[in-house]
Amino acid sequence: MNAENKSINAYQQTNAYSGTMFANPHALITQMFDGVLTRVAQAKGAILRKETASKAELISKAILIVGSLEGCLDHSKGGEFSQNLSRLYEYMNITLAQANINNDIHKLDEVIKLMLTIKSGWMQVPEQLKLVQT
Repeated sequence: MNAENKSINAYQQTNAYSGTMFANPHALITQMFDGVLTRVAQAKGAILRKETASKAELISKAILIVGSLEGCLDHSKGGEFSQNLSRLYEYMNITLAQANINNDIHKLDEVIKLMLTIKSGWMQVPEQLKLVQT
């Protein structure tokens, strides 16, 4: 099983989006971005409600999805860009872990901001490239 398939399988275990099995690669990655954003927002709410177990579970799921996004990167095709994105994903996972340990909403906000920036760029991919299978 290649890295992309492992990543998609890990994502499917953390989320029950309907239609994931039939989505194109662009849509799958978009769903993964949304999955991270949803989990982090939910974790913020759990911190505010002092629901420690729920917060930890949600952040763990977000970390898993971010790791899956990193696993989808093709460094042989992406070069320096994919290396930089990989480092950013690593940073986000470290930041999520710190937020979990310290109940730090500001760190969660930082991850949300970074993920929204990445997603915004991803959504700029031209329509004709969105359906391309690699």
